[in-house]
Amino acid sequence: MAIPALLRGRLTVPVIGAPMFLVSFPDLVKALCKAGIVGSFPHLNARPAALLDDWLTDIREDLADYAAANPGARVAPFAVNLVVHRSNVRFEPDLETVVRHRVPLVFTSLGHPGEVVRRVHGYGGLVFCDVTTADHARKAAQSGVDGLICIGAGAGGHASQQSDFSLVREIRQFWDGCLILGGAINDGFQVRAAEVLGADLAYVGTRFLASAESGAAADYKQMIVDGGIADLVNSDRLSGIPCNWLRPSLERAGVDLDKLPPKRPDLSSLNDGGTRLWRDIWTAGHGIVTIHDTPPVADLAARLIADYVTACGLPASPALG
Repeated sequence: MAIPALLRGRLTVPVIGAPMFLVSFPDLVKALCKAGIVGSFPHLNARPAALLDDWLTDIREDLADYAAANPGARVAPFAVNLVVHRSNVRFEPDLETVVRHRVPLVFTSLGHPGEVVRRVHGYGGLVFCDVTTADHARKAAQSGVDGLICIGAGAGGHASQQSDFSLVREIRQFWDGCLILGGAINDGFQVRAAEVLGADLAYVGTRFLASAESGAAADYKQMIVDGGIADLVNSDRLSGIPCNWLRPSLERAGVDLDKLPPKRPDLSSLNDGGTRLWRDIWTAGHGIVTIHDTPPVADLAARLIADYVTACGLPASPALG
């Protein structure tokens, strides 16, 4: 296992709650961390940008108070996901805020993580980078990241076209550091399967989207609960990158993928100009097939732990040291 020291003894199950755009807000992050699961959010969820400072203060203080009041509890660290692409005008100022707050874990996506590594390592934080191919993983590894988040086919949102099974084994040929695997992971059996494949931690998104603390709209959550594999459509015709979209949300918005131009269409004519990608047209992972309710995170964590213990053949909850 290559779990960083920062996480040792602080997890109840080897899971990270994936950052989800317009879904992961402080309530979900804090609930996950209190359950011994890393909670994370995309920096762009904090709107306006000044709200990021408030969120980071709130999360840190709330978790510190909870840990003080529950000395025996495993309280996981939190993470912020930074979009490092050069088109993101908030990258530089939000990185400054992250560094000022000394955020313990920083996830990077859509760009080279080098500058984030330099700044975050400066105060002792860790950087994990999203990757969807082995070539991308090699470049991220050369930048000095502390972990690779392998987003396999079947994940919600933007994902690889390569199977989890193939991707994690290919990357393990040259990377012996912390490896996180995402893509259709919902329960403790799948978490254990990720470990057997060579991952150190599992990346879970859609299952936590359908939770009480999730910031997703009520009908988005219900669409997850009611949906199945036939309700997912993989296409690059909305965001320019292959993504698993929820068919009912496409139909409700009047989107016919067969009639759209190849990439990045103008959606302003739909629903009198009110339709917005991500806000109204939604994504989900293949894990949708085993999601049937929207319980509190604490209940989901208890299920994850129980299933994980069974899958590991352990008599009681494991100590993730």
